[in-house]
Amino acid sequence: MEKFMREAIREARKSLIEEGIPIGAVLVKDGVIIARGHNRRIQKNSAILHAEMDCLENAGRLKSADYKKCVIYSTLSPCDMCMGAILLYKIPKVVIGENKTFKGPESYARKRGVKIINLDSADCKDLMRQFIKNRPKLWDEDIGE
Repeated sequence: MEKFMREAIREARKSLIEEGIPIGAVLVKDGVIIARGHNRRIQKNSAILHAEMDCLENAGRLKSADYKKCVIYSTLSPCDMCMGAILLYKIPKVVIGENKTFKGPESYARKRGVKIINLDSADCKDLMRQFIKNRPKLWDEDIGE
C-alpha cells in the first residue's frame, strides 16, 4: 500500500508545482497502476477535477468488471462527489492518506460495502497543512467554505 500511496503523493506534488491544490490519486488494478490524477481545479478552471475525478478520467472507459478489481489511492479522504463516482463504478476499496484535514462520507461508503483504509500518513498531513497555511483562501474555495 505504501508504494501506491507514494505515487499518489507524487501526483499531489505535481499539482502543487502547477499552483494547484496538492491532492493526488492513483487507480490500481491487479497490483498495477492503470491511471493517475491530481487536483486540477485551478489549472483547468474546473468545478469537478478533484484528484480522484482526474484519475478516473485518465483511466478512460473501463468495463464494470475492471472497476470491481480496482483500488483507488487518494492522499485525502474523498469528498461526496468523488466518493459518489467510486460508488457508481463499484470500486471496492479506497486507501486514503489522511482524513484529519478533511473527512468525506467514509461511513456512508462503508455502509455501501466499500472497504476504506486510512494510512494516517504524516507526509499527506504535512503537505496539506503547509498548503492551507500558505493558501487558505484557495483551500476554503475548494472545500466550499
